[in-house]
Amino acid sequence: MKACANLNEQTKLNLLERVKELSCLYRIAHLAANAGTALGKVLEGITGILPSAWLYPDIACARIVLDGHSRSAKEYPKRVRHRQRTPIVIRNKRRGYVEISYVEEKPERDEGPFLNEERALLDAVANEIAVIIMRREAEQEKLNLEEQLRHADRLATIGQLAAGVAHELNEPLNHILGFAQLIKKSPGLPDQVQADVDKIVNSSFHAREIVRKLLVFSRQVSPQKTKVDLNYIVKNAIGLFESKCASDGIEFQCVLQPDLPKIDADPSQLHQVFVNLIVNAIQAMSKGGKITISTLKDQAKACLLVEDTGAGMGKNVLQKIFTPFFTTKDIGTGTGLGLPVVHGIVTAHGGSIKVASKVGRGTKCRIELPLRKEDHPDR
Repeated sequence: MKACANLNEQTKLNLLERVKELSCLYRIAHLAANAGTALGKVLEGITGILPSAWLYPDIACARIVLDGHSRSAKEYPKRVRHRQRTPIVIRNKRRGYVEISYVEEKPERDEGPFLNEERALLDAVANEIAVIIMRREAEQEKLNLEEQLRHADRLATIGQLAAGVAHELNEPLNHILGFAQLIKKSPGLPDQVQADVDKIVNSSFHAREIVRKLLVFSRQVSPQKTKVDLNYIVKNAIGLFESKCASDGIEFQCVLQPDLPKIDADPSQLHQVFVNLIVNAIQAMSKGGKITISTLKDQAKACLLVEDTGAGMGKNVLQKIFTPFFTTKDIGTGTGLGLPVVHGIVTAHGGSIKVASKVGRGTKCRIELPLRKEDHPDR
């Protein structure tokens, strides 16, 4: 009779444990199903649910460590007596672990004071966490891809519009500039008229430069490629800014790889790329600073790096820097075409540009351009 009573008690205990485990998994699934809850909040919620499924919930605590960041519904104790841990593996890569701990001593059972069923539950929870993370990351990747596609579509539309506008403006601008230059040649012009005509000529040149940038951005101007020494482009362009930078308290530092192979490129367009980057760097350092220019060979690419110690940019601004006509400068001081033109030129040369920036820490631009085939025979 006593044996039967003990068996019934054990069966009842096992049943209660299964109910707790199923309740735990159900609550986790319900929590993860809410797409509006941030992943961090989901993980914290899971750590709040887990202790209730263990044999001694009053002294149990849980945490999830993902990519080096620990999450817990409440402050995790620095010292624990027993712990049970299972890795979180996503696409065959260990990204962290989920852990349950007891803060007090408890009798020995199957695995320390833990049950075999609790080990199985922890493994199941770790797998569920991996699925949740993969699903969330896939959703984010999808959103990022959709945004990239929308951005590319906007750029293509703006490019077509810019090309049309540029072609329409070119002819009247040339007429304005031509007639203004003819007026300047007229004898006996009053000084005021001469000054006004000079303003017309200068404004026409400025407008024509904007039109040229529009054509470059929309790729209506094809690169005239030849063998180019990137170091020579850098040295030549720096000479344009040395005096201004010295007066503004800006220091130049060049680290140029001496044996850098030549590349197939349009020298005038690369000159414009470098000048635009330097101008942006100077404008970001109103109180002085340092500009570091580097060139190097990285496998089958020649790299140009321009780094400043200026004001830097926040994430929201950084996402828009290649959008045509977007500018943080005051009205009349920027067209918003500098970096879009740089991007257009680099892309037309088969290269890439990456920009990293932090507010108050400065900005770093890295341009990669393909080397000539004979300079990388391993390709």
